[in-house]
Amino acid sequence: MKLSTRIALAVGITVPVLVLAAGWLLLHLVARDLHAQQDAHLRERAAQVTGDARRLLRVTAADRPAAVEQARERQLYASALDVGIRLAGPGGTVSGGPQPGAAVALPRSAPRPVTVEGGGDSWRVLSVRVRGARAGVDGTLWLFSPDTASRGQLVLVRRRVVTVALLAAPVAGLLGLAVASRAARPLRRLQRRTSGLDPRADAARLEHTPTGVTEVDDLARTLHTVLARYDEQAARTAGALDTARSFAAAAAHELRTPLMSMQTNLDVLTEHPGLGPAERTEVLGDLHTEHSRMLGLLVMLRELGRGDLVEADAFGPVDLADVIDASVADARRRHPSAEIRVPVLPRTGVYGWEPGLRTIVDNLLANALVHGRSGDGVARIEVGLRTGGTGAEPVAVLTVDDQGPGVPPSRREAVFDRFRRGPDSPGSGLGLTLVAQQAALHRGRVRVQDGPSGGGTRLEVRLPVRGETVPALPAQRDWLIGTARRPQGFHKDGA
Repeated sequence: MKLSTRIALAVGITVPVLVLAAGWLLLHLVARDLHAQQDAHLRERAAQVTGDARRLLRVTAADRPAAVEQARERQLYASALDVGIRLAGPGGTVSGGPQPGAAVALPRSAPRPVTVEGGGDSWRVLSVRVRGARAGVDGTLWLFSPDTASRGQLVLVRRRVVTVALLAAPVAGLLGLAVASRAARPLRRLQRRTSGLDPRADAARLEHTPTGVTEVDDLARTLHTVLARYDEQAARTAGALDTARSFAAAAAHELRTPLMSMQTNLDVLTEHPGLGPAERTEVLGDLHTEHSRMLGLLVMLRELGRGDLVEADAFGPVDLADVIDASVADARRRHPSAEIRVPVLPRTGVYGWEPGLRTIVDNLLANALVHGRSGDGVARIEVGLRTGGTGAEPVAVLTVDDQGPGVPPSRREAVFDRFRRGPDSPGSGLGLTLVAQQAALHRGRVRVQDGPSGGGTRLEVRLPVRGETVPALPAQRDWLIGTARRPQGFHKDGA
């Protein structure tokens, strides 16, 4: 059922009900007014008749001649005029004018007019106590006014109220339909505009001009929000699918070489069962190396995919010093021969993704452990953390220094590219790519510098220090899907 039809039915039902309710109230008010007029008339007549009634009772009690008594009765009836009277005293009862039959019980005391029913008629009755100057002259005077006129007027009013209610039902329904149809035009226009939208087929979205109708404009804003959320979810789904496809493609491409090498080594072991201990140990060492390389590659690809898919609700307050301590402790456990120095770190709170921050520190340390060995083959690494920044917004500066051969300036940008590794590197070529990805995800930057003593390499990561503000995540995150395309100057800024 249309909204306009519902409104028309509601109006068509409500208006007659309101008319009947108003008519009921009107009937009560009219009845009260009519009774008030009758009662005032009865009181006026009672004031005029009471004296004549007292004189009649006095004449009756004194046993005067019948002529005198009749004269007083005629005077009493003349004073009553258009109301009926009944006077009951010690000598009997006299009555005249319109009044109920003798069988109708009258109130003994009715100082205020009341209604009595009898013989199908209705009467307003006023009772007055008549007292004489001496004993034997007391009596009761009733005055009657027919309630026929009042009842007739009330019946007339009732009929007119019912007639108005019956006429109001269709008229109100038609008017309600017309008004509701006109009021629903903005809603119908909105419905027509939205019915042609198909978020799956095209990128067209709702264009709504404010109508001034609060409900319609609120509905349009809600539809805008729903479509925006649909687009957001669709983009997330598409991104997840692209990341999954890229993961599979990258894994298939990068795993081909170690798998072929492992197959060759396995063939050697199979075809030469009498291989000497030295040669056998060398083949098994190659197998172990390739296996570690494959495992590391899969782990790195997984971490790269997680960074491309992480959402803002995963961010929270993180103490960067705690992350560094945990990562250094793990590196010392896995590389007991390395010398990793960490001064007392200041408590530095950032609002970030803790697994991503841990990835930054882990891969910086892993890179230094592999490429930062000095001439004696020992990795000497120093980790630093401080708060810097010259602008209004402070930054956390994380540095990892090594004593290795360093990185030539011409190659310092390329080290962050995906799968970029040296010929003798045992890694996957994704460690520094992960660092760059997480720095970009936290609206920070990473760069390669010379070591503080002039030799070796310093990797520096700058991250904004925020209280409880979730950083706006990059709209396009394609570190796994394509070659890492970072903004120009991402890690070249000298600030």
